[in-house]
Amino acid sequence: MTRSAETELPLLVDAPNEDVPRKSSRFRKRYLLVLLIPVFMFTGGVIGLYFQPPALQKFYELTGLQPGGGSGTPIALPPGVELPREMAETMLPTDVVGLARVMPRGDVAVVATPYGASDARVAEILVVVGDRVERGAPLAYLDNRAALESAVFLAQANLAVRQATLLQTRSAVQASRDEAQATLDQARGTYREAQSTLERTEGLVERGVSTNVTLDTARTAAQEAALAITRAEATLARFSSAEIDDQPDVVVAARNVEAAEAELARVELDLARGIVVAPIAGTILDIHATPGQRPPSEGVMEMGDISQMTVEVEIYQDRIAAVQPGQPVELVAGAIGRTLHGTVETIGMTVGRQGLMADDVAANTDARVIRVVVALDAGSSEIASRFTNLEVIARIDTGAGGRAAQ
Repeated sequence: MTRSAETELPLLVDAPNEDVPRKSSRFRKRYLLVLLIPVFMFTGGVIGLYFQPPALQKFYELTGLQPGGGSGTPIALPPGVELPREMAETMLPTDVVGLARVMPRGDVAVVATPYGASDARVAEILVVVGDRVERGAPLAYLDNRAALESAVFLAQANLAVRQATLLQTRSAVQASRDEAQATLDQARGTYREAQSTLERTEGLVERGVSTNVTLDTARTAAQEAALAITRAEATLARFSSAEIDDQPDVVVAARNVEAAEAELARVELDLARGIVVAPIAGTILDIHATPGQRPPSEGVMEMGDISQMTVEVEIYQDRIAAVQPGQPVELVAGAIGRTLHGTVETIGMTVGRQGLMADDVAANTDARVIRVVVALDAGSSEIASRFTNLEVIARIDTGAGGRAAQ
């Protein structure tokens, strides 16, 4: 019994001594793993925020969340905005960044065909890109212009005929009235003469020198002369007014002239359906049609007032509260390698969808933005006048704006 116990005791004592190093090594591995997990998580978060892989972008798109949106000064920029090194180095927490596009004051005006042009085609283009035109200046002719011009010539001829008829009627009425007046004067003279003859004949009959037959003849002549006066007065009564233009025949002829003038005005308005005119005063920026082509749906051409260029900036709705009119704006355009400068002019009153998007198809294009219009200074406006619709990056210095307001 004692020998068996002595042989078994070392086995019971040695077994725990062999397990001690294994447990200590396992404990150290677990401790190291616990330390590495936060490092891996931090590294993954940094990589995710910097590179934003498609899976992470899809997550933000589905949830509507924005990286850094919960902080007071979000670190995320609008999709597609990659700040130049110079701008990134001077970026302040109070700065507001957004995508923007260069445009003329009042935006680009689309020159469309006139109302009622129907299926007319472009016959002639009168301008080229870069021409400065005034409002109402003809820019192009349509192929229906010849037919419309013929209608104008016909209306002009008809008006000339009606005007000549009016002059003829006025002259005829004047002559007829003068003739009626002369006839009345003649009838009155004849009556006076017949009345004198009647009186002499009556005296001769009383003295027995003349016969009753002669007296009857004189009386008849006097009566006829009186009737002639009545007829002449009735004829002259047709010209009741002393003014020629108030005579009925002249009034009718004048109304015919007015009708011809109205017809001419109508066909002249129709002639405008064959001419494309400038809706504003500005510069021709682009031409979309060629002679012989039907005017496209996007208009015949585009024009704008490039004497004063502006920039339309899209600002996220959660940053718009910091933007105020008068704040300085720096705009970077990689395409022209220049920095433009301006000030906030107006702030939109509606929230809409993002219109300026990055080239990355996975970028968030459903952001809610407010459009801010920036007026460029004279030097920047002259440079930007050749780059309508150029996309730029705008940085609004809201801190400087706040100091200026104070």
